[in-house]
Amino acid sequence: MRFTMNATVSSVIICLNKFQRRWFVESMRALPKSFNRRGTTLIGTLTVLILSFSYLSVCTADDLRAKVQNPVSSMYSLPLKLTVDSGAPNGSAYFLNANPVIPVTVGDWNLISRALIPAWVSVDGYIEGTPGIPQGQPANDRKSGLGDINYSLFVSPNKTKPFIWGLGPSISLPTATESSLGSEKWSAGPTGVILVQPGWGTYGGLVRHLWSFAGDDDRSDVNQTLLEPFVNYNLANGWYLISDMIITVNWDARSGQQWTIPVGGGAGKLFKIGSLPINARLEVYSNVEKPEGAPDWQVVFTFQMLFPK
Repeated sequence: MRFTMNATVSSVIICLNKFQRRWFVESMRALPKSFNRRGTTLIGTLTVLILSFSYLSVCTADDLRAKVQNPVSSMYSLPLKLTVDSGAPNGSAYFLNANPVIPVTVGDWNLISRALIPAWVSVDGYIEGTPGIPQGQPANDRKSGLGDINYSLFVSPNKTKPFIWGLGPSISLPTATESSLGSEKWSAGPTGVILVQPGWGTYGGLVRHLWSFAGDDDRSDVNQTLLEPFVNYNLANGWYLISDMIITVNWDARSGQQWTIPVGGGAGKLFKIGSLPINARLEVYSNVEKPEGAPDWQVVFTFQMLFPK
């Protein structure tokens, strides 16, 4: 008798390791010849379902973790990101961002909308060298409110290996409610991302450049590059290690005051609240190169709600 797998068995058996797959196939071949195909298929399906029950959750978790670590994946999500900057000459700064990700698939392409909405920014006087405030505005006391909103649209093929990539435009709007919380400039430019996802995790980088084209003539022009190299190393039980350094360059600043380079990393975990998948991570970075008005270090906490299709 020759054992033949149907679609149900084939779709489930991929979650078994190679030793279990070998045992399963040999066991099916050893069934008595009196079994007809229907009986063999039924026993095979039940066997695979029993063996792979725990492995199905692992496969699903690994697939979800890969999508979380891919900035241009076709998964809806809502990250809430709190950044605490400390060590700037004028004091600390706080940024609470809501960063919704909305993908749309059109044929063989994904269109991924990513918004960076600084719903609450609090700055003690003057600050510079941050992604949202390339060069701040002096103030006599702490100012709090909405910051400048940035929107990027990535166009990415939905089937690409080994490199995953996306390209598109980015625009920043002068939505800050206080002059010290934003640039007071309309800015736009290109953005792109490329990454690889081997079995152990993800590594890659994102780049964006913004030039100002309109806004308050009394404010400094925006001519800023953002470089974001990232690496994720996956651990057991949904845990992972991460380094996601956001490097900024203000090309219009004077020599020695252009670069902000953080070094550091942290850890994160995937879990569920009820049926809602959550990605949470905590990171710490030290700015080894920075302008005079930039913070010395930062703590970043991200709480990301995931909505798989």
